[in-house]
Amino acid sequence: MLSGAPILSGAIGEYREFDPPAALEGHFQCVWSNTLRPDAGSLSAVVPDGCVDITWIDGDLVVAGPDVAVALSALTPGSTVIGTRFRPGAASRWIGLPMSEIVGGRVALSHFWGALAREIAQRIGDASSTAERMRAMQAALSRLAPDVEPPPADMGFAFNALKTESAGPGMAVILDRLDVSPRTLRRRCQEAFGYGPKTLDRILRFQRFLNLARQATEPRLADLAFEAGYCDQAHLTREVRRLSGFSPAMVLRQLGA
Repeated sequence: MLSGAPILSGAIGEYREFDPPAALEGHFQCVWSNTLRPDAGSLSAVVPDGCVDITWIDGDLVVAGPDVAVALSALTPGSTVIGTRFRPGAASRWIGLPMSEIVGGRVALSHFWGALAREIAQRIGDASSTAERMRAMQAALSRLAPDVEPPPADMGFAFNALKTESAGPGMAVILDRLDVSPRTLRRRCQEAFGYGPKTLDRILRFQRFLNLARQATEPRLADLAFEAGYCDQAHLTREVRRLSGFSPAMVLRQLGA
């Protein structure tokens, strides 16, 4: 049962990212762990980030599909969640279906991989520490990687173009660079990310706000709105509430900004 006030997943414990091993770096952005504080609430709020992860939680491997709104998850205080985050467009190659089919979903990896997923989850669970569990997960995925097609370069370009520019390169620039029609770009983005390029742009702009908020020493919402690429502070407030369920001020408090 979900209980208590939700806390942003990035603020509910000690979150750490690590580079993937060489065998996985073409498919995954990072491996990560999140150890919840013993005194933290149990309700984690995972906000949209444009990504798909494989997570190990309480002995099970779960595919965290692309989100378009906050996803609430009941976790045990003091527990540790580990995961691997796919590179843009890579998840569909590993899972075997378009990401549009699991938007907002949390689906057992065994639904796609059968007994193999359960065997990997068991090996991870048999490890005696978080570091060993992460190594077990990486080792299992590394054995599978040679048989998986690399992610599409065009979707990597589209993702990074929208992620890195606060003003954005403009959809026309992306369409011209990829030499595709708007309809084709939308279809390709739905396959790779679960939604079209406009939704992806909204989500990545929201993530820019979060990153800027973490780095700011004396954050002012009007400044953060401008730097992240919002029209104004009111636009920021609407989008943050829609995507996270929190006000911008609450986000800043939870991030300690």
